[in-house]
Amino acid sequence: MTTTDNRPVRSAQQHQILGLAASFGIGMLVAVQSRVNGDLGNRLGDGVTAALISFVSGLIVLLAAAALVPRIREAIGQVWQTIRTPSEGSGGPLRWWQCLGGLAGAFLVATQSITVAVIGVAVFTVAVVGGQAVSSLVVDRLGFGPAGPQPYTTLRVVGAVVALLAVVLAVSDQLSHPSGLLLAILPAVAGIGTAIQQGINGRVARTASGDAYGALAAGTINFLVGTCALVVVFLVDLAFRGAPRPLPSDPWLYVGGLCGVVFISAAAAVVRIVGVFVLGLGTIAGQLIASLLIDLFAPAADTEVTFQVVAGTLLALAAVVVASIPNLRRS
Repeated sequence: MTTTDNRPVRSAQQHQILGLAASFGIGMLVAVQSRVNGDLGNRLGDGVTAALISFVSGLIVLLAAAALVPRIREAIGQVWQTIRTPSEGSGGPLRWWQCLGGLAGAFLVATQSITVAVIGVAVFTVAVVGGQAVSSLVVDRLGFGPAGPQPYTTLRVVGAVVALLAVVLAVSDQLSHPSGLLLAILPAVAGIGTAIQQGINGRVARTASGDAYGALAAGTINFLVGTCALVVVFLVDLAFRGAPRPLPSDPWLYVGGLCGVVFISAAAAVVRIVGVFVLGLGTIAGQLIASLLIDLFAPAADTEVTFQVVAGTLLALAAVVVASIPNLRRS
């Protein structure tokens, strides 16, 4: 059904634009978290401990919210009920493995803590971009997200290829430094996991309640799974490497978990509107701009922001614009 003033069309486009804007803000928070967790890992001399601190602090915030807000507890209960009896769940079929997005989140945070202090926020972010851009295209096509399978289009594929070229350009000055290049591979793998995480967390949020409470429920489950995984890794790390350095006193080093709470929950809500691929690209845009500014004005590593990194950032932003066009046209 259509109207003469095209209000439904404008409304759909406005939702897409608002979703992209929210995705951009999510990406900026990811860059801030990378800076914070990278510095915390450097101060502690142990990236695993820094990642665990980030996840535990975020989990405490979410558990406190669940204790105070009955609708969050109800949403979590709905997820559990749907897993036990999929055919009866109001949110649609959900399998237990779709609640394991926190594993990817734990790996991303651990990678932040291990690599950012060495390669810088900008190179870290562009490496994540490559893994996330290509894998989110595949995740959307396979229907992992709550919107179901999304077709490949020429502009989407071009956007993913341009994002990959941006990664190659941004890390080109690392080619003569094998250790730096190897560290850049870790965030690329984390980017692949991030795309999968966004898709399945969106399904969990939709199953929970389909509103903001469902997004918070998905965030709680995400942080619980990630914390459990990091506790195991921390115990192994403690046995082989010993205790980390004493905790630093700077309060700002402990806001990484709060950043994670906001962007994980927000992503679980926004992915239902724009899909995994466009959410990933909007997040990428926010990460790229924020990480470049961070490396320019508050660098975490003793490295220069090179022409290659700036050019790679601009090229990845171009990929975001190109790949977002089909969604705006379709809406």
